[in-house]
This record gives sequence, structure tokens and C-alpha cells, in this order.
Amino acid sequence: MDFLDALKRPPLVLGVDPRPELHGRDPLAHIRSYTLALMEALAPRLAAVKFQLAFFEALGPQGMGLLFELASGARVMGLPVLFDGKRGDIGPTAAAYARAYLEAFPGSGLTVNPYLGLDALEPFLEAARRTGGAVFVLVKTSNPGSGFLQDLPVEGRPLWERLLEALAALEEGQPGWSRVGGVVGGTYPEAVRRARALAPRLPLLVPGLGAQGGGFFREEGVLNAASRALYYPGGRPDLEAALKAAEAFV
Repeated sequence: MDFLDALKRPPLVLGVDPRPELHGRDPLAHIRSYTLALMEALAPRLAAVKFQLAFFEALGPQGMGLLFELASGARVMGLPVLFDGKRGDIGPTAAAYARAYLEAFPGSGLTVNPYLGLDALEPFLEAARRTGGAVFVLVKTSNPGSGFLQDLPVEGRPLWERLLEALAALEEGQPGWSRVGGVVGGTYPEAVRRARALAPRLPLLVPGLGAQGGGFFREEGVLNAASRALYYPGGRPDLEAALKAAEAFV
């Protein structure tokens, strides 16, 4: 499996952010059964499944075991997997993060943080090239305070635009879609359109669909991610409501 195959599928990403308090007396067992059933039901309508690592880490060792079981289940269903961990560190540590996710699950994606500089991204990108994966770099995030740093003017333009252009140059000259992409929040629709124009070969992961008020973008190479609105429609596990929500989005 190659993660870039996700760009050939419907442009909707299921975000899995499990909250045990919504899953009864045996939460891990119910999270497992509900998530597997949901992925299977939604599979024809999805580009990929995005697992938010923090929610699994909060469940301890059993939660991490559940994460890898569900990720394996998604792969069996033919669904590309994206690990949303926003990792980033100096070389050896970045390489270890890359081994933990991109190399342990070949053909998967991982979100990363660019704050340490482009050299700190290289181990992730090298692993993605070897394994058929993809790296999605935080560019213009969906949270209200993102502009504090991301909108800072650099030579008359926002920092996030400069970053996006630098990311585009990392695989300049390579055919097809780049294995480095950008995360641009759907709560900033003008930024999504600007990013698509500035970096036409970069896949864009666009979170914020539904609960955060973000829109749905049908531009080529855009993956729209919905977590609460699709995983917990109405604020609780609900397979039938999730199917209806997916139909409405796509």
C-alpha cells in the first residue's frame, strides 16, 4: 500500500479520537468493536483513517495496543492510515519517531511539527520515501490562536506561506504528488485555497470539518478530515448517524 493512493479515493478522512467515557463499562472493547464496524461501513466513502495518537496514549499500554490493532484493521480493509502525532525533534529522535510509525506501518502517513527546522523533517521524509508513506507538516492550523506564529510577516508575507513554499521545494523535480504535504485548517478557507495555488503538488490535510466549522474542499489533492462530526455524530457513538454524516459530506 502507498499512502498517496488515498488521493485517488473520495476526499474524506475519518478522524478516530476515542473518549472512553462514551463507551460504557468496558470502554476499550467497545472502542474496538465500534471503530472496526465504523471503518468497514464507511470504507467506500473514505480516503484514509486518521488516528489521533494522544487519545490512545492516554489509555496507557492497552491503548497503544488497541491503536495498532485498529490501524492493522484499517489496512486489511484497504484504507490508508494516518497517524496524527505532530512529532518533531532533532535527527536521531526524529528518526526513531519515523521508525515507530512510518516504518512499522509501511505506506502510512504521519503529521509532524516543523518548528525545529527543515533538517529535523528529513528523517521523516526519508522514511516516507522508502516505505511509500507521506509526511504532513503543520502549516496553517485550525485553532483560533494559530496566527500568533503562523501569520507573522516574513518579507511581507505570512510565515506559513514561506514554510509551504520551502516544503514544496523539498521534492521539486519529482513526478506526481509529493510525499511531503501540509496541514491547513478548514476553518481558514482562504488559506486552503491559497495553499493549493502556492503548492499544487503538495497533498493538503484539511482538518476542522464539522464540529470546528470548517468547510469541505473538493480541490484535487485535498483530504478533508472530520473527527467528532464523523466518529461521534451527535456527541456519542452512532453508526447510522455517522453513515448519514459521511453521505452529507461527500
